[in-house]
Amino acid sequence: MSKVAVVAALEREVRPLIKDWRVREQESGGRRFRFFEKDDVVLVCGGIGAEAARRAAEAVIALYAPKVVWSAGFAGALDPGLRVAAIIEPRRVINAGDGSSVDLNRGEGVLVSFGTVASPAQKAKLRESFGAQAVDMEAAAVARAAEARGVAFAVVKVISDEFDFSFPAMERFVDPSGRFLEGRFALFAAVRPWLWPRVLRLARNSNRASRALCDWLRKMDAESMATSSDANANLEAANRP
Repeated sequence: MSKVAVVAALEREVRPLIKDWRVREQESGGRRFRFFEKDDVVLVCGGIGAEAARRAAEAVIALYAPKVVWSAGFAGALDPGLRVAAIIEPRRVINAGDGSSVDLNRGEGVLVSFGTVASPAQKAKLRESFGAQAVDMEAAAVARAAEARGVAFAVVKVISDEFDFSFPAMERFVDPSGRFLEGRFALFAAVRPWLWPRVLRLARNSNRASRALCDWLRKMDAESMATSSDANANLEAANRP
């Protein structure tokens, strides 16, 4: 049993944190997951997207029975004033697909979970529609999995792409299990030299964001992460039109 579980999308988001952690592979729901363990914290990287995040959250809850599940990882800025590496602890998480939301009773602002990587035009619409400051793809799904099993839920995100950052649609580089197909993406970018400056910028931003997120997680021990979620022990989801 672990006090705290952390669900991220990709290992590159949390690599500086977990590089020396114990690794254990286990099966849950007919799928195999890699769990990274240290003291009273377990972390799993479920993959990109809501379905992958839901499966990972369900697996870590079933196998480790944590006191709280955190959704951690990268987010895009909807507020033009937010810069790369800014840490976000939202008070509310909204599912853009159905309008359902979870109030965390702590933190500030709104995080909206959207089905794809948002373009600048989509970011503007999401900000207008939901009053959100940041967008991700997984937090709402992790929240729903935690709520269904009576486990407290919390969120920490880091800005990896600013409001005006634009890049071609990335869905083609994500397989059905939520894995990012790095080789396919590398081939795609290699023959499009006009994308190289943006690829380099994306890599730099991702590295900065990962270091900032891991520094935050490293400073929060298991007891602090569990205690900080106590106000959210009884999750209530509310539908918003």
